[in-house]
Amino acid sequence: MKVLVIGSGAREHALCRALSLDPHVTALHCAPGNAGIAQLAELHPVDALDGKAVAALAEELGAGLVVVGPEAPLVAGVADAVREAGIPCFGPSGQAARLEGSKAFAKDVMAAAGVPTARSYVCTTPEEAETALDAFGAPYVVKDDGLAAGKGVVVTDDLEAAKGHAAACERVVVEEFLDGPEVSLFAITDGETVLPLQPAQDFKRALNGDEGPNTGGMGAYSPLPWAEPKLVDEVLATVLQPTVDEMRRRGTPFSGLLYAGLAITSRGVRVIEFNARFGDPETQVVLARLKTPLAGVLLAAADGTLADLAPLRWSEEAAVTVVLASHNYPGAPRTGDPITGLDEVEAQDAPHAYVLHAGTRRDGDAVVSAGGRVLSVTATGEDLTQARDRAYTAVARIHLDGAHHRTDIALKAASGEQ
Repeated sequence: MKVLVIGSGAREHALCRALSLDPHVTALHCAPGNAGIAQLAELHPVDALDGKAVAALAEELGAGLVVVGPEAPLVAGVADAVREAGIPCFGPSGQAARLEGSKAFAKDVMAAAGVPTARSYVCTTPEEAETALDAFGAPYVVKDDGLAAGKGVVVTDDLEAAKGHAAACERVVVEEFLDGPEVSLFAITDGETVLPLQPAQDFKRALNGDEGPNTGGMGAYSPLPWAEPKLVDEVLATVLQPTVDEMRRRGTPFSGLLYAGLAITSRGVRVIEFNARFGDPETQVVLARLKTPLAGVLLAAADGTLADLAPLRWSEEAAVTVVLASHNYPGAPRTGDPITGLDEVEAQDAPHAYVLHAGTRRDGDAVVSAGGRVLSVTATGEDLTQARDRAYTAVARIHLDGAHHRTDIALKAASGEQ
C-alpha cells in the first residue's frame, strides 16, 4: 500500500517512521515534509491547506491511504476533499474537526454528551470576559476559541494578563481552573468503534519546573507509572465513546484521531480540551511503544472496520521525548542556524534513541533550523530512568546555537511521583 502523509512536523516524522516499519507499506510519501522525513519518504511540494491539491497529489501517486497530520488542514476540510476523490483518508471531516477548531463547539458537544469538563463561559466582549474571570477567580484560564497551535491558552494568577489575552482574541472561553496532573489520551475511531491508545503526559511550559510561557510542548513520556490502571477504561466510557456517539448523532461523525487532554482532579477526570489529530510531542512516545503495524490500524479507521481489528500490541518499554527549541522560542524564533551532531546520534544511540525533525530544512549539505521547535529526541528503555538517560545522552550530542530544552522531562515520574 502506498501512503501519503500530509504535514511537516515532528508528529508527521513520527508517523512516517512508524509507517516505514510497516511491511504492508510499499511506498511512503510526505507533503511537504522536512529534512528528517526526507530520509524515510519521498517529499512533494503542496499547499497542505488546499484540499483539491492534496487530493490530486494522492491520485497522481496512487495512494491507498492519506494521513492528514496537522489541525489546520483538517479544519479546512482537506480530509473531505481526499475522500470525495475516492481515496481512504485518516482524519476527521472539516465539520467534525470543529471539536478542535472551536473550544465553544467542543464545550457544547461535551454538555450534550454528559462528558465531565470544566465549567466555562464563552465571551465575545472584554466586559463578558471580565465578568467570567471575576466569577471563577484565580488561577485564571483563558482560551482562544480558535486554532492557536497549542499557544492560545493562558493560565495565570495575573488578572490583567488574563484580561489582556481575552482582549486580543475575537472570542474566548473562560474556564474554572482544574487541579491535578494532566494526561493525554489518544483514541483512533471510525465514527462508531473507539480504540484508545496508551496514555502519555506532555510538558507545555518552556522552562524546568513548569515555569515560563506555554509552548506547543517541550517533551513527553509514556507509560504513566502513577496513573490508575482503570484510567483508560474510565476515559473510554465517560469521555471518548460518548463524544464519538454524540458527533454521530449530530450527523457529523468523527473518524480519525480523537485526542483528549485530561486533568485528573480531586473530583475525578475532567476534559481540558479535545484535539482532532495526533498531538505533538505525545505522538513520539506513544508510537515508539506501539508494536502493531500502524498502516492497517489507520486504514481500518478510514474504511470503518475498526471493530474487526485485533487488539493492539504494546511494548513494555518506556519512552521519553525531549524537544530542542530555537533561540527565543516560544517568542519569534531565530532560524537558519546549522544543526550538528545528528549523525553522531544515529551512529551511537540508535536504535534506542533517534531524532525526529520538526522545524528543519536542508541548506546544501547542512541541516538548519526553520522553526521554533526544531527537533525532538525520542528514546526507549526498560523504564523511564533508562529512557531518560538515553534521551538526554543523545540530546547532548546535538548542537544548535542558542537552542534550549528542558532537563526535567519525566524526572518526577521516574521517581514514582505524578
